[in-house]
Amino acid sequence: MTIHVPTPLVPSPVLSRIARASVWLKMEAVQPSGSFKLRGIGAVCERHVAEGKTRFISSSGGNAGIAAAYAGRELSIPVVVVVPDTTPASARTLIRDQGAEVIVHGASWMEANALAESLLTQDDAFLHPFDDPVLWDGHATMIDEVVQACVRPEVVVLSVGGGGLLAGVAEGLRRNGWADIPIIAVETAGAASLAAALSANSRITLETIDTVAKSLGAKQVCERAFELARTSDVRSIVVDDRAAVSASRRFLDDHRLLVEPACGAGLSVVYDRLGAIEEFGSILVIVCGGAVVSVDELDGFLATTA
Repeated sequence: MTIHVPTPLVPSPVLSRIARASVWLKMEAVQPSGSFKLRGIGAVCERHVAEGKTRFISSSGGNAGIAAAYAGRELSIPVVVVVPDTTPASARTLIRDQGAEVIVHGASWMEANALAESLLTQDDAFLHPFDDPVLWDGHATMIDEVVQACVRPEVVVLSVGGGGLLAGVAEGLRRNGWADIPIIAVETAGAASLAAALSANSRITLETIDTVAKSLGAKQVCERAFELARTSDVRSIVVDDRAAVSASRRFLDDHRLLVEPACGAGLSVVYDRLGAIEEFGSILVIVCGGAVVSVDELDGFLATTA
């Protein structure tokens, strides 16, 4: 028994027509917490409970905190989530609704993370939102499910923030003998920490985050994701905010599921039929989800950037 749930793997006739290829969607947005984060966070929480930890402390911009709060409630373990000032009130409410304590601190996730780490006692477990091998192993289960469904894509498309999803998908491909499958890793221009690191050949830290895709807002990609991007067939793509938001809005119309612009960044590669996908006949898109968005917010952004 796991905290996360198996998610549908569905063909998308709309995106297949646009891409002129078979497009499959791994629907992580239907996890109970609203995003793929529950797979990894749940695995980490279960490990810490087995080790005797009695409280979880997490830092998050939103979705990892919601997943931590959900997992804590399922395991009857108290949870503290430290979020930065930029985390929307709606996300804070979703975390509190799961019974967790929310502390707001700092202008960025990195500042919130520093406070979260300072709160730890010997009885506490720290839940990092994207940089933990156990977390990646949990995320890898989504690829296990694709393998079980007997669907072998020629490429995987996903969004990148801190790099936890990238690391998890790469682990899933590796352990199933699919390490040769390329990964298209997509960021928005205002949070492109992976692209910047690859350009500089160093895991640099962005000075600022400036994107509507708040869930991609890690100033520095994790070391594992950077290593994968340098040593494996990981193809970095950067899109603008409007492309990410437009893809989220179109996805709602086409598939009746609301996802954050952070997820829309990956979807935009197919919706806009970018050159990166043209060589592939079968495409797997990780619909990573995100619980912190409304239709009005998507439409408002599109209206102001028309």
